[in-house]
Amino acid sequence: MFKERVKDRLALQRQTGLYRDPPEIKRREGKYIFVGDQKLLNFASNDYLGLGVSDELRNKVVRNFKKYKTSSSSSRLVSGNYSVIAQAEKEYARYFGYEDALFFPSGYQANIGVLSTFFEKGDTIIFDKHIHASSVKGMTLSGATFKGYNHNAMSHLKKRLDANTQRQVAVLTESLFSMDGDLLDIEAIGKMKNRYGFLSIIDEAHAFGALGDKGRGMAREVADIAVGTFGKALGLFGAFVLLPEDFKAYLFNFSSPLIYTTTLPQAHAASAIDLLQLLSDCDELRGHLREVSRLMKEGLKQEGFRVTGDAHILAIEIGEEKRALAVTRDLLKNGIFVLSARFPTVPIHKAILRVSMTALHTEDDAEYFIGKLNEVIKKVE
Repeated sequence: MFKERVKDRLALQRQTGLYRDPPEIKRREGKYIFVGDQKLLNFASNDYLGLGVSDELRNKVVRNFKKYKTSSSSSRLVSGNYSVIAQAEKEYARYFGYEDALFFPSGYQANIGVLSTFFEKGDTIIFDKHIHASSVKGMTLSGATFKGYNHNAMSHLKKRLDANTQRQVAVLTESLFSMDGDLLDIEAIGKMKNRYGFLSIIDEAHAFGALGDKGRGMAREVADIAVGTFGKALGLFGAFVLLPEDFKAYLFNFSSPLIYTTTLPQAHAASAIDLLQLLSDCDELRGHLREVSRLMKEGLKQEGFRVTGDAHILAIEIGEEKRALAVTRDLLKNGIFVLSARFPTVPIHKAILRVSMTALHTEDDAEYFIGKLNEVIKKVE
């Protein structure tokens, strides 16, 4: 019975163009990845500053893993509460302008840990409908009432807040949305926060490192809690949550995803500290990322593509799922790797090409992508 269900559902995925079968990547070299013997220009990486392939960062990480052990070998609340981890968290809180910080093994776990712990029955969470799947899972586990508002629609958010009858209310959103690529209206949400007094939780995973002064993101003036990841612009792995005073202690005492998991090793924390200096020195890379992303977006629009995105994530509208798959497969044959985002990541029949720009890309790379996409679209049609 179970085997038949597995086979039937996989067959349906193939039939509808929703089947996931990622290519096996042999290695990565700068802006390129290798699938078999084919060298592909990578437009599907979240390594926005190129730190994930930086020799400088790699050497620091190697040094730290030589100095410390390979594993913490314990949960944080047993024998894994090492001083270097606590020091790193203090330095991240200081750098990003918060009272405290806490590291998690992944961004998915961080969102689940925060939302399932801080909220409970009787609370209300009002969330942007395009938030990450991990945030949706965290809300579901919390037991709180949660209500969505239309993506980045501040007027709809206001209606939700006006209609709210619960005393404890939070607003959950992102500063740079991972699929649409658009930015949160910081000024508008700040005015509403002042008026309604809600707790604000903002996922800055795709903004930290790449946007804001010294990579500090976009939302500090409005975020009570912010979630970031090391695995994107910061070029490492794991995640961090930036918190008000006492919230870290609350997670230590009540967050199941934190209490019952092995903590990240000491070498990770030491490497995270080293990262802050690198991050501070990346203004030139951030400037280049901003410029090459602008050139890509303008070039795509000039060729008639429907494209959204306010920064380094661009979404090119494709539509039908099988068409999106055909486009990405033909781009592969032309040496380009890009993600076709399909349901349930995006709404059904609204597939996109999600283009991730990095500081490793050049103007020539953007022009090559646009030219090959034009060729492929004509062929597919």
